[in-house]
Amino acid sequence: MELTHSFKVPASVDATWTAFTDLEMVAGCFPGAVLSSVEGDEFAGTVKVKLGPIALQYAGSGNFLERDGEGYRFVIEAKGKDKRGNGTAGATVTAVLTSDGPEATTASVVTDLTITGKPAQFGRGVIQDVSDKILTQFVECLESKLTAPAAPEEAPAPAEAVAAPAAEAPPAAPQARPTPQPTPQPTPQPAAQPATEALDLGATVLPIVLKRYWRELAAGALVLLVLWRVLRRRRR
Repeated sequence: MELTHSFKVPASVDATWTAFTDLEMVAGCFPGAVLSSVEGDEFAGTVKVKLGPIALQYAGSGNFLERDGEGYRFVIEAKGKDKRGNGTAGATVTAVLTSDGPEATTASVVTDLTITGKPAQFGRGVIQDVSDKILTQFVECLESKLTAPAAPEEAPAPAEAVAAPAAEAPPAAPQARPTPQPTPQPTPQPAAQPATEALDLGATVLPIVLKRYWRELAAGALVLLVLWRVLRRRRR
């Protein structure tokens, strides 16, 4: 299925291009994504997805098929497979950036998406709405990184005052000093890795399904209620 998106970023086209082609920054703004390696135009990583009680973890790789810095256009192909065999996902993403002034850029993104397994049970309309919501979170994160103020430079430390030389005192008799004992050093502990929160599709999909199909759901509930009453009367 093909998904289309268009949004604006409050930054110059050059700054936006740099951010979009920085895979570590992009992965850091995408819920559930962890980038494990980047080598040239190729990359690998994982995406954690939660669908109700079902937890999916797609492991895969991708690469830049095209990267045109002059035309601000790139094409990325990525493929992944759930580690428990619950489905696959593949996408070809084409993005074009257009300058709207010195501090504004419009991004047009077309995604050719192919999915199998549990997430594929939702129709194209639901997946489009879900991707819109996820993209909104992504753009907000990207904007915060692009518009964050630069860290202030540290002022140089003041030069230490030079003490005036004191009058020379007669040399003291040497005294025996105790041999210093080595102080045991604590064993360094490995730094704790931040936990990556999974992309909760259940919480994202449910409100969209209710909004889109509330009439059908209400009609189905009404039919079940009528059947329940008919069966109850027959039992009497």
